[in-house]
Amino acid sequence: MTTTSDTNPTTSSQDTIDTLLALSPERPAFATRHARDKVAVATQGCYDALFSADLSGTLSHTERLWVASDIAEASGMPLLAAHYRDQVLKSTAHTVLSQPLQELLQHPGSTPADARLQAVAQFTRTLATHPDRSDRAALLALPAAGLSVPDTVLLAQLIGFVTYQLRLVAGLAALDALGGEGDAPPAPDTAEAAPFVHPANLPAPGEPLRLNGYTSETLGWASWLEVVDPAIATPEQQAVLDLSHPKARSSDFYLLLVHQARVLSERSQAFNAIMYAPGGLSRAEREVASTAVSRANGCVYCASVHAQRFEQLARRNDVMAQIFADPDQAGTNARERAIVQAALALTRSPGTFGAQHLQPLRAAGLSDLEILDALHASALFAWANRLMLNLGEAVFPQGA
Repeated sequence: MTTTSDTNPTTSSQDTIDTLLALSPERPAFATRHARDKVAVATQGCYDALFSADLSGTLSHTERLWVASDIAEASGMPLLAAHYRDQVLKSTAHTVLSQPLQELLQHPGSTPADARLQAVAQFTRTLATHPDRSDRAALLALPAAGLSVPDTVLLAQLIGFVTYQLRLVAGLAALDALGGEGDAPPAPDTAEAAPFVHPANLPAPGEPLRLNGYTSETLGWASWLEVVDPAIATPEQQAVLDLSHPKARSSDFYLLLVHQARVLSERSQAFNAIMYAPGGLSRAEREVASTAVSRANGCVYCASVHAQRFEQLARRNDVMAQIFADPDQAGTNARERAIVQAALALTRSPGTFGAQHLQPLRAAGLSDLEILDALHASALFAWANRLMLNLGEAVFPQGA
């Protein structure tokens, strides 16, 4: 199998996801995964940051593990739910687990008696399974129940990460079940028989595409919680802002997430490793997957950003118009259709995602590394959409 490697996969050690899926170096899926070792390392870094026992705040280590198990259970991923329940038991091996948490672990999905945990559970379950149904009131119920703004940001990042992680686990399990590329036929010739002609019914690339409440124009984003003042940020926060984005100091999004600087830093590394890795799936096709997921989740902001990036890369917007109109029918060629369909399946039903959802990608000529890149982008936007939809709101240009 030929891949473009970030590192030599034979030297990569097993991490949490490898251990969960029993992936070992002799398995093709292990080799493919660790051809993108920067993503694997960044994913493990996010896990370590979010579940560090050293994190301060009122959201305890045990409660964070329970939240993760609850998300996995609600998302139809019993393997990951069991992992987090085991971690709860390990974390409390020498302490007495509180009665409310004992009941929640014994009866997944039940309503906590404790008012604080009740607010956490309600926000978590809504955000995990229906990110478009949460709102400002649901978010502000958390500080009202006793969580500080940094704790609330930590919870949102935790939910986002686990929704990403469980989709990555589902996608890698499907890739492993699909088997190695082996003697797969060569990719079909995708050269166009005639020069591309942009559809006359669409605005020219670079001009705003507006359809069904979605757009490719530049939107703003406003936080519903208090953001960090960059003038008085801690040295750690300053360093993370410097590394995050050129406009981080004027962005509500980064100034809110930097309440949890280490988590933001790890997430940024995962984002960059997924969206900008050389080789594999083209940058434009990664944007197709990202926009399809954002459309399925109802995230107008993320859809606008990544539709615009696709236009900049591909010099066309036809597939973006199709995604905005009806993602289930979107795709101007076999590759795009397969990427969109796999992204939608992983977004909507990670618990039933399997090799059958990846077969069309291979049939369309994608290598296993390209398939992995599509899975990474799709899983990543489970996380990104949940932050954008539930910590603030998109701001349209005046008069739009």
